[in-house]
Amino acid sequence: MPERTTAGMVPWPDDFAARYTERGYWEGRPVHAYLRDAVAADPAAVCLVDRELRLSFQDFWSRAEGVAARLYDLGLRPDDRVILQLPNCWQFLVAAVGCLRLGVVPVLSLLGHRKQEVTAVAAHAEASAIITVGVVKDFDHEALAHEVAATSPTLRHVIVLDGRNPASHDLDAFCVPPVRPMPPVAEPDGTAAALFLLSGGTTGAPKLIARTHNDYSYLVRQAARVCRLGADAAYLAVLPLGHGFPLTAALGAMFSGGRVVIAASPQPEYAFDVVAAERVTFTSLVPAVAQRWLEYRGTRHDHDLSSLQLVQVSGSRLPDEIASRITPVLGCTLQNGYGMGEGLMCLTRPDDPADVVCRTQGRPICPDDELRIVRENGEPAAEGEAGILLTRGPYTPRGYYRAPETNATAFLGDGWYNTGDIVRIRADGNLIVEGRQKDVINRGGEKISAEEIENFAYRLDARLAAAVAMPDRELGERICLYVVGGRFDLDRLRDTMRAAGVATFKLPERLEHVDALPFTAVGKVDKKALRADIAARLAEEATPAALRAS
Repeated sequence: MPERTTAGMVPWPDDFAARYTERGYWEGRPVHAYLRDAVAADPAAVCLVDRELRLSFQDFWSRAEGVAARLYDLGLRPDDRVILQLPNCWQFLVAAVGCLRLGVVPVLSLLGHRKQEVTAVAAHAEASAIITVGVVKDFDHEALAHEVAATSPTLRHVIVLDGRNPASHDLDAFCVPPVRPMPPVAEPDGTAAALFLLSGGTTGAPKLIARTHNDYSYLVRQAARVCRLGADAAYLAVLPLGHGFPLTAALGAMFSGGRVVIAASPQPEYAFDVVAAERVTFTSLVPAVAQRWLEYRGTRHDHDLSSLQLVQVSGSRLPDEIASRITPVLGCTLQNGYGMGEGLMCLTRPDDPADVVCRTQGRPICPDDELRIVRENGEPAAEGEAGILLTRGPYTPRGYYRAPETNATAFLGDGWYNTGDIVRIRADGNLIVEGRQKDVINRGGEKISAEEIENFAYRLDARLAAAVAMPDRELGERICLYVVGGRFDLDRLRDTMRAAGVATFKLPERLEHVDALPFTAVGKVDKKALRADIAARLAEEATPAALRAS
């Protein structure tokens, strides 16, 4: 494995690596080899659909080989890094697999990331190229990519879908079969980095999660087995493929000989048309999207959803009462889930009873996923008691990439990852997620650092600032900022953050100017009290004036 990768990654201890290999979790094969198996099994079968475009496995593989060959011609070699920032489209999967085919490591950035995040990721990953898109929703991603490249010592190539800058390479031209075979390159070792996922958390800059070929290919294969995927699987990709959750499902469908159907929008009036036309069998949603689907289906029944067998919901906890409506309203099985880019995946099983499916977030997909529940002081929690979840296993990395200071607190002794989530394990082994320990706001599945938001308030001369989650029926949580001092309104705060190149999903939705903030007995801002305060304010505002007066 190249020296740069080994220097930045935290390896599993030898005894754990031997155990995971002996038990068949790690096979020492690169991720793309499993897709190559599916190509060989049925090259003419359709594996990817995007509107009118339908690609067979052989078509898809040839196009991915074209991406690999053209990246090679640009001078990229195994272990070089490429930022992948695209909307859901067929080019996303072709480009990702093309990178894997060459041994180049794709860094999965979100379309909502702006200058601050993209610059930080390019520097940390030492990216050689960025694959992005032109203008989407009035934002010019191509211009941003060139702006970042102009200040980066490593970012030399900008490859764009629907670009207009002559200095950009055309992504569509990359995604055609190669005119000549690519020179032979050594297949990456199973312990090499396959891809980088991004983690939010308690700091503003995303952390890099280095997923190896061994651990990530096992995750994809095992999740597909738990979901009982076969060659008849048709996965609808409505969530951004830059997230690990939908990407794992999409690759699992393809590994199984099934197909991926790209949806440009999760809105039910569009997505339901695609489900009916393509006979979609399963999809992945976050609670906010699931709720919109339920509301729409409750008023209209003119779409044929009879092919839909399984709907996965993860990203944040799905309220029990909404979970109980999935099967009656959509006519399919709900698969509740919980997981993270750092590894652990928990899922309910298709044949679980309703009590498990609707009231828990499932159980680990691997027998060697280890879980510990501890109290704030680190002592083991009692059986059935809620506490902080620690985990380790064959697809949970032992540390973030090139982040020794963060790893010293995020990963405890013997490789236990501190998820920061408060969970309870039932007697049957299923988890119930009850909250978070970390100071993070979960806005529709996007994890946002409260500290990052607060720092912008301090730039605007706030004396004290505290960002907290406020409950929201659609997204689960939105951002409320409490401020003491500082003469600014919400629009000025949001404009300041936009000017700094912050992702739009991090912009606060509410600003509360207060005379003082509450503090705990140990002198910390009492965010529990602030969350209760904003919940009470929202409840009062929702109460009709006549009732308040009475």
